[in-house]
Amino acid sequence: MMEETTVSWAAHELRYADLGDARLNRRLINLVEALADQPTSSVPEACGHWAATKGAYRFWSSDQVSVGAIQEAHRQSTLERVRGHEWVLAIQDTTSLDFTDHPATQGMGTLDHPASRGLKVHTVLMASTQGVPLGIIHQEVWSRDPATLGKKHQRRAKETKDKESQRWLTALERTQESCPEETKVITVADREADIYDLLALPRQPGAELLIRATYNRRVDHEARYLWDAMDQSPVRGEITIRLQRRENQEARQATLALRYQTLAIQPPQHRRSKGRLSPVEVAVILAQEESPPPGIKPVRWLLFTTLAVNTFQEAVQCLQWYSYRWLVERYHFVLKSGCNLEKLQLGDGQRIHRALATYSIVAWRLLWLTYQAREHPEDSCAGALETSEWQSLYCTVHRTPIPPEKPPTLQEAVRWIAQLGGFLGRTHDGHPGVKTLWRGLRRLHDIANTWKLLHSEIQNHELY
Repeated sequence: MMEETTVSWAAHELRYADLGDARLNRRLINLVEALADQPTSSVPEACGHWAATKGAYRFWSSDQVSVGAIQEAHRQSTLERVRGHEWVLAIQDTTSLDFTDHPATQGMGTLDHPASRGLKVHTVLMASTQGVPLGIIHQEVWSRDPATLGKKHQRRAKETKDKESQRWLTALERTQESCPEETKVITVADREADIYDLLALPRQPGAELLIRATYNRRVDHEARYLWDAMDQSPVRGEITIRLQRRENQEARQATLALRYQTLAIQPPQHRRSKGRLSPVEVAVILAQEESPPPGIKPVRWLLFTTLAVNTFQEAVQCLQWYSYRWLVERYHFVLKSGCNLEKLQLGDGQRIHRALATYSIVAWRLLWLTYQAREHPEDSCAGALETSEWQSLYCTVHRTPIPPEKPPTLQEAVRWIAQLGGFLGRTHDGHPGVKTLWRGLRRLHDIANTWKLLHSEIQNHELY
């Protein structure tokens, strides 16, 4: 029988934790490990007994526990993974944590609906150029002042630094400050990031942008405006891509015609300081579905990038990288639907912020397991699962009391965990998703604990 791994994945991930007290460091590791074992469970269920549950709530209530210190521990491990890549993606996105159903919670602000209360969260998720999540490098949390309700029309007159839009610039600056100089970083963002100041922000060598456009901006072209200029560009080729399933749309294939050219984006006319602003030269890519299925809205993606796009393959590469923006949406989905963060009743925003920093590590690991198994299927699962976990998993799935000497591959282990969560594994089912994985991990936790208990009893019996 193989010996149990001495260092858990959580202890390894949080080896840089420095909360000012060794006991708090241990509490963080134990808490992350417990929550990751049972991500859909309530805090008492995941902790297993009252003492651990009480410790979790004390941890999130303690003024000694710095949110920044929790984030920094994971960030340092993320940067180690980043250093192994020549190119990485820094994917930005914003989401809301809705605590409207917990009206007694203090420190909440308004959300997109006037009657909703909660927190806004802006995340930078690092990912490889193959689409494997590497970790969270920056996360900003804030509550909106209710006094800003109904004043949307006044935002245009404000400078970017005085608006929520500043979050995109701040996140880019933090990314540049953090990433090693030898690694090239592409910031990927959706249409909310179509901000002139972000395009014009000074960037370090190797820091690039890939952003979906939303405004029909003025450009240095005879057509004068962006959309007209791109519509007049010649089609350079076609590609077929698979679109992710959405709430009201099944996954499907789409054939896109590609156009691209380099244009200079002109400064906004309404800016008071427009006389000091300069045009920003970017490559623009238009990917458009010209023959969609009947009744289906055609795909039309317009992307800005500071990368050079001079060939069809370079345009295709940018589209592929932009398609990984989906990962940060899945990360937020795991936080809210997998970890049930919005169901926490912690009393105030600061406690929720500490819980978010803790659960962020859990949500990243779930996403990492899902996509690492797809991109690196032959890796051993020993680096992701403890010995008792992969042995009990193998024996449960194969209905045998004897595990193999060699750990299975990561792809095999992830598929078996997903099977515990309801994944059927039929030929046409494709890869298991994160939802079946988090369900399966909850079952695996119980199976592995029973396995350890039985084998410790057997070993004790053999000693006597």
